[in-house]
Amino acid sequence: MRLILYSKPGCHLCEGLQEKLEQIQNPSFELEIRDITTREDWFAAYEYEVPILYLSNHRGEEEEEESEKPLPRPSPRASVQQLEQMLRKYLAN
Repeated sequence: MRLILYSKPGCHLCEGLQEKLEQIQNPSFELEIRDITTREDWFAAYEYEVPILYLSNHRGEEEEEESEKPLPRPSPRASVQQLEQMLRKYLAN
């Protein structure tokens, strides 16, 4: 599984969430950071919404279509442990 974080430079909420995601021990996901300023379609969709988390089922097989599912935005006050617990819930489904 891959966890996608849509972010933009200078976004303190994005930076805080990224730091917490990177602190998770033995993650069961691959973290991908997507800078919305690099693509017009991402910027138009997420300009006022970042940080946004998506869960992707992409496994590296080219024939299989990748599907992305949005995840609820975690509280900026959530601890690393609370974030990890929330992610476990969605990764198990």
